[in-house]
Amino acid sequence: MSTPTQTIQQAIDAVPRRYRGPGGALAVIKDGRVIGKRVWGYADQSRRIPVEPSTQFPICSITKQFVCGLMLDLERHPTSAMAAKGDVQKQFTDTLHDMLPLAREGLTVQNLADMQSGIRDYWALTTLWGAKPDDEFLIERDCPPMLEKTKSFHFKPGTEYSYSNVNFYLLGRIIERVAGEPLGKLLEERILKPAGMSTAFLCPNTAHHPPPCVGYEGNENVGFFDAVNRMEWSGDAGLVASLDDMIAYEQYLDQLYADPSSWYHTTAKPTTFSDGNTAGYHYGLGHMKANGIEMIGHGGALRGYRLNRRHVPGERLSVVVMFNHEADASAAVDDILRAALTQSNVDSNPIEPAPAWYGTYLDEATQLAITVTKSQRPGEVLITYGTHLESAPLKMTDTHSGKTRTMDGCISDDTLYIHRITENRKLSARRLTPREKELAEPNLAGAYYCEELDSTFHCTGEAGMFYGTFDGYLGKGIVTAMKYVGDDVWLLGCPRGLDASAPGDWTMVFHRNENGAISGFKIGCWLARGLDFVKRN
Repeated sequence: MSTPTQTIQQAIDAVPRRYRGPGGALAVIKDGRVIGKRVWGYADQSRRIPVEPSTQFPICSITKQFVCGLMLDLERHPTSAMAAKGDVQKQFTDTLHDMLPLAREGLTVQNLADMQSGIRDYWALTTLWGAKPDDEFLIERDCPPMLEKTKSFHFKPGTEYSYSNVNFYLLGRIIERVAGEPLGKLLEERILKPAGMSTAFLCPNTAHHPPPCVGYEGNENVGFFDAVNRMEWSGDAGLVASLDDMIAYEQYLDQLYADPSSWYHTTAKPTTFSDGNTAGYHYGLGHMKANGIEMIGHGGALRGYRLNRRHVPGERLSVVVMFNHEADASAAVDDILRAALTQSNVDSNPIEPAPAWYGTYLDEATQLAITVTKSQRPGEVLITYGTHLESAPLKMTDTHSGKTRTMDGCISDDTLYIHRITENRKLSARRLTPREKELAEPNLAGAYYCEELDSTFHCTGEAGMFYGTFDGYLGKGIVTAMKYVGDDVWLLGCPRGLDASAPGDWTMVFHRNENGAISGFKIGCWLARGLDFVKRN
């Protein structure tokens, strides 16, 4: 019989085979000690440079929890200049109001840190502003117009969760303005050095990541090729760190968590929405539960990279996985945790889904399309919002109902009901029915304008094959194909954007005037929804 250590090692050894790609690194830390560690493959395939424990990876959105830790440390231990000005939280709030006038309509700094702001994600919106996937995006040049065009929320702050990188871009700038020092310097002095992360540093420009590590797009079918990244992050992401750095970080957090007064213990506590329901995100950390065991952590993604770290405080257990390719790092962490916690991944007696599940639906509240398709595994259906596949398939509890750890769903006749627990939102979506006359709508082509974004959409084509592209302050975007899904609803493909993951399919719900002619549309994806375009010609 295998010992727990052998079981964990078997799970570690399976990761390179199961999540195939150029290279990777991972570690398992228990009770402050490394109990499993592996690096494999190549940091740079063309130069034959292997991955080492010291190889620096961009850790992407894992940076967010570092920024929150810094913010809390500054509140508790302000600089002398901050202390002289009085209440630090008020300084943060006043700076937020100066940077974003919209914030005066009920937005708080805490909403930013908890992804409850209701602000649309700017990396998604860059598509509507005319950015091409490989374009350059710079903080000083391109972010001020972005903030100027942030004029509304897509839900009331505090009521829901919606991932938005604007939140942490703002937090980074707020910290810099209040403290009067660069974000990278503050992170180094107050978080990285105390954690023993000797080679980690803030590298905002993704084109300037330190060698030798290269991120790779592609797969074994088409081959792996160098990913192009030319955008700047700072606050929403930007740290680079090695596996050795991340091990030191996990050991540091293990010590901090034992102290109830520490900033990490504060960030690791759950929070709520304004209605009192438990929220699944707090201070840059996702909160989740698997088989009754509480976990906290975060993933990171950039074109060519996927990373994930997870901490199980009750077990003093952490797992870090770092890929320089686009395999599912979160799933790899799940595999290792399952072995470490001796949990089974076997489903018994799967329930076959009712045929009524399958089809495309429109959620009336968000005006977003939802597609339900068959899973390759029995007892499951796959639910997709645009091209954003949920992190886990919906597992049937009976033929018409199912659940995951973050979502419940059921089908009744032609209505799909979904409770997105993490987002604190309940959806009621009607089945869409394709109609031949809408497929070849002669009035669909033309130019459409969104005043709020100062964005123009150009639709071209005929006889059911239409294409779309956007013009905005970032340029003239690429043309992509549109897909008709039913009624007056179309999808506009966006498989690649400036950031990763890309927005996926945008839902376009067209409107008609009193004469039945197309007059405009509402567009959205889960990261940025509820934007109106009016037809000009």
